[in-house]
Amino acid sequence: MLHDVSDGLRYLLDELARIAALPLERGETLPARAYTDEDFHRLEHDRVFRGDWLCVGHVSQVARPGEYLRTEAAGEPLVVTRDEEGGLHALSRVCRHRFMDILPPETTPEQGSLQRLMCPYHTWTYRLNGEYAGQLAGAPMMNKVDFDRAACRLPRYRLEEWNGLLMVCADPGVPPLAPQLAELADRLAPYGLADLVVAYTDRWDGVPANWKVGFENGSENYHHMGTHASTLDTLVPGKDTVVDESEGRWFSMYTPFALDGADPAAGGDAADVPRVGTLIPGLGERELSGMTVAGFFPNLVMALLPDSVTFVRWVPTGPVTHDALVTVLVPPQAERDPGFGAYVEASRRQFEVIQNEDLVAVRGVQRGLATDPAPSGGRFSHLERPLWQFQRYLADRLSATAPKGQLAGTVRDVAPARGGRGQAAPRLTPGTR
Repeated sequence: MLHDVSDGLRYLLDELARIAALPLERGETLPARAYTDEDFHRLEHDRVFRGDWLCVGHVSQVARPGEYLRTEAAGEPLVVTRDEEGGLHALSRVCRHRFMDILPPETTPEQGSLQRLMCPYHTWTYRLNGEYAGQLAGAPMMNKVDFDRAACRLPRYRLEEWNGLLMVCADPGVPPLAPQLAELADRLAPYGLADLVVAYTDRWDGVPANWKVGFENGSENYHHMGTHASTLDTLVPGKDTVVDESEGRWFSMYTPFALDGADPAAGGDAADVPRVGTLIPGLGERELSGMTVAGFFPNLVMALLPDSVTFVRWVPTGPVTHDALVTVLVPPQAERDPGFGAYVEASRRQFEVIQNEDLVAVRGVQRGLATDPAPSGGRFSHLERPLWQFQRYLADRLSATAPKGQLAGTVRDVAPARGGRGQAAPRLTPGTR
């Protein structure tokens, strides 16, 4: 139960419950203060980001024994490691002595290989194998004090590998993730996410907007016709998107490539020419003929193309700021192509174009929200079904009485949009949204 909440927070929670109960055809946006209020932000941090499964990377980043990935979840510094028997572990990287970051970004790479974790402050070391992962192995100059070494170990986080994505959770009471995403896993199976490798990562820090503004923007293609009118909409027109009638904590949609989309063979500046990379093996006609966008709550969206899969996470850093984290996956054989370096650079440039267009939108929305406007009186488009589902997820997570991990029932009477399929694929670079 929630106790001693402010009147403002109580109002927001009541409004969230009311809006989440609306059918899609009467769906409306959340109150503006849900994107600016400090108390609402703190509740989200506790109930959503510290109380649910979060993606922290891809399995290819810790593919071999001894490899590690420095990462974070809900503001907590973490390290994911693979032990000698192939097991994966998610550990706090805060030393149990004086709370030093064991893998400080100032001096250590994001990825690497090691046999033990050693704090660079006082050289305390921690084991990484099996049930002993995180156990203190050495603490020099501690033999003259009363100190129980056996009781000292780094906190461990729950970790699941879902379709190659590394998922962690700080709450031991939250149900496992995989059963909640079984149907989504079936839909994404042709892409073989676990068999792909990271081509590159990127990030935009300190974006001046609430994390939900970024996540909602990435969860619908309705904005292609406005925000990306001369870029994405010429290749994957938002109006042609078919949004699947999914339930629970995930969503998916499909957009066929435009028949008259831009053709790089026609020439143009090299920085603006989309490049096609190595195709993901085993894709069918549907996957080769369009873009699938899929995601799951609270904050992950994937853009799946014939040659790549890009996943984006929006991580709150305050009530009105967030970081956007981008990871681009490709088939392993792509790295052996002589043109791979040029492909990656072209991909980065194109993604930056798309991201900068999105940043205009999310900044503009946040400026509007900051005025604390009256309710819009508008409605969601059928293309914004994922936002309607997201509201139901938030209502469940932030409810004072609902059991954790139990999503509210969903409405089944909304017909999906119609759209074409089967067109020849124009060339796209990874990461286009």
